[in-house]
Amino acid sequence: MNNKESLSVVQTIFENVRAEGNITVGDITQIYKVENNLSEIPKPTGFPQNIPPSNTDKFIGRSRELERLHQQLQRNNEVVIAAVEGMGGVGKTELAIQHSLLHLQLDTYPGGICWLRAREEDIGLQIIEFTRTDLGLQPPEDLDLPERVRWCWQHWHQGNTLVVVDDVKNYSQIKSYLPPQPSQFKVLITTRLKLDLSGSLFLEVLQEDDALLLLKQLVGEEKVTQESIKAKELVQRLGYLPLALQLVGRYVKKRKISLTEMLRRLEEKGLGHPSLIVNQNDRTWTLSIKRGVAAAFELSWEELSESAQQLGCLLSLFALAAIPWLLVEGAAAEKDAEELEDARVELENLHLLMGEDTYLLHQLIREFLKDKQKNLASGDEHKSSFCQAMVEVAKKISDTPTHKEITALTPDIPHLAEVAQNLTDAVSDENLIWVFTAMGWFYKGQGLYALAKPWLEQCVSVIQSRLGQEHPYVASSYNNLAQLYESQGRYTQAEPLYIKALKLTQRLLGEEHPDVALSFNNLAYLYYSQGRYTQAEPLYIKALELRQRLLEEEHPHVASSYNNLAQLYESQGR
Repeated sequence: MNNKESLSVVQTIFENVRAEGNITVGDITQIYKVENNLSEIPKPTGFPQNIPPSNTDKFIGRSRELERLHQQLQRNNEVVIAAVEGMGGVGKTELAIQHSLLHLQLDTYPGGICWLRAREEDIGLQIIEFTRTDLGLQPPEDLDLPERVRWCWQHWHQGNTLVVVDDVKNYSQIKSYLPPQPSQFKVLITTRLKLDLSGSLFLEVLQEDDALLLLKQLVGEEKVTQESIKAKELVQRLGYLPLALQLVGRYVKKRKISLTEMLRRLEEKGLGHPSLIVNQNDRTWTLSIKRGVAAAFELSWEELSESAQQLGCLLSLFALAAIPWLLVEGAAAEKDAEELEDARVELENLHLLMGEDTYLLHQLIREFLKDKQKNLASGDEHKSSFCQAMVEVAKKISDTPTHKEITALTPDIPHLAEVAQNLTDAVSDENLIWVFTAMGWFYKGQGLYALAKPWLEQCVSVIQSRLGQEHPYVASSYNNLAQLYESQGRYTQAEPLYIKALKLTQRLLGEEHPDVALSFNNLAYLYYSQGRYTQAEPLYIKALELRQRLLEEEHPHVASSYNNLAQLYESQGR
């Protein structure tokens, strides 16, 4: 379809909408299938409007939100305020631009579309300037600013009028400038704030299909089709955030690189990669996009109190998974509970954190906060307190966890894994073994041996590397790995580990120690499981005698040794 044909199709849809008096999701979807962006269609003349340039090449995945905005602004004879809320980079301003362009074509606002930039300058002065330049009116010079703004509203052209107040960071500061009741005005606010107005619309990141469609439009369908798996990884890596997708897509196209290479570069440099940064001196490829991803997040960061910044940095240490609030309280135990809640509310109010009892950070927000955390004076303290909280979780996991324990601890496991994978430097020597052992026991207790194995193997290597070959924890890690192999019937792999654990324990702790008795018992049980009764018996006897000497008769471990030996004799018919 050529440009003339596509314009004709869109104009027909507009005519039908005007005739029927309303616009539906179907209409909007059809319009954006034909036209990449309504800014490309010639604008009707004779309308006072100052709609800014669009920031996107292709407007995708927001038909439902556009319809909902239209519905929210429909009430007559009163000022209607609708607010588009969401995190930085999610496309709030672009949604407002496309709503404005759509209804400019539909003649919904014959009184004009007045765009006000709340973050950049006084909106009262902008209202007066629009009245002069676009409406041809002259507000009296002898009135103070609020009175001049009121004069503007009173002398505005007839007909429904859209007032867009973009990027509001303090609602109370703009409220007094909004049009009076009752009136012809519809007010659309975009903000990072959680205003909880009756007309609030929370704008989420794109769905995966829409994110992939946007990527196709930016880099070409062939590239996305050829590297379909990497394309999915890339949009996921960018958290389906429209701003990040726009910037990275344009960068890939300009550099003529593969999506695989783009992913590699992002993994290497993260938010610091040039594709996610807008250089004000070189906007040849970012075009109308004014801020990079980190710069967009920085605006929210600057609004936070120090305690909210501290909490954000602490949360960035958790895994990219739902974070139980109880875990956060454990990691910030020195903080007053109410002060911690206040900080959380601040993060929620700027859409940096979402949830109820468990909370989520967007992938790129987490990355941004992680960078901030590295530069904090209290950064090491954060790591230490977070790791200590996770060690306490690890100590709750027994070597044979019950179903109830597994269910209760499942939400904590990704965060314990985060410590084991990335933060062991902040774990003390005495607690290091707990982090890996608990992960192994958690999966082994569910019969998930393939998931347990890497943790218990890693435990051996990390303990040896940190504490040296001659340490009791090395013997413990041998024992734990051997028990896993034994559970799988891999006796030939378990036996040498049990023997090494026994010899190391004897060497380090001496013959008269309960851990030596445990090692005798473990090796004996392995032999018993294989039917090697003549090798098992002397070891069971040694374990029993040693426990009797060290622990006395009235001890559960002595009872356990009696039981093990009795089972052996029973198996032999003795």
